[in-house]
Amino acid sequence: MLVVGLTGGICSGKSTVAAMFERLGAVVIDADRVAHELQAPGQPLFRAIVSAFGRQIVGEDGRIDRRRLGAIVFSDHKARARLQEILHPAIVEECERRIQQARASGAAVCLLDAALLIESGRHARFDRMVLVEASEAVQLERLIARMGLSREEAMQRIRSQMPPEEKRRHAKFVIENGGSLNETERQVRAVWEQLRIQSS
Repeated sequence: MLVVGLTGGICSGKSTVAAMFERLGAVVIDADRVAHELQAPGQPLFRAIVSAFGRQIVGEDGRIDRRRLGAIVFSDHKARARLQEILHPAIVEECERRIQQARASGAAVCLLDAALLIESGRHARFDRMVLVEASEAVQLERLIARMGLSREEAMQRIRSQMPPEEKRRHAKFVIENGGSLNETERQVRAVWEQLRIQSS
């Protein structure tokens, strides 16, 4: 089985690309979804995060309010590092468990969709890396529309991440996701054909 890392900057459209790969036949593991599950109320990570950042990050529904937590960690690199220290080991362990499940099921390609694969140094674990890119202007527009952030807050989040040119050095494939969905899908299909050949 070919184990593929899918990464990209905030609002580059990784989830859209991951869904396209899934429709083509890849087993997709969404690290962000795994993180959500692991930090749900009652889970050990919920307690660890609230203990580190205070009850003010808990919303009225009793769950961690991602916007409140984001406001803290995207304005303070030490807080962001602390959050990653809490989250990272548990997410890695659960994603690895799911990769092994995919292997046992006989999947040809298992794709892990995760934002910080390169920054964390985890990219070396994968057989191939796929990078999804969109221009800063497109990321900014998507981030403001999706999360209702101010321009300044959105830029702070974009600029907190590794520059795309640095990420490109570690990617076998780059998918430009700033145009039409048809154009993105064309690129995904081309990469998928390569991955299928390499997995056989």
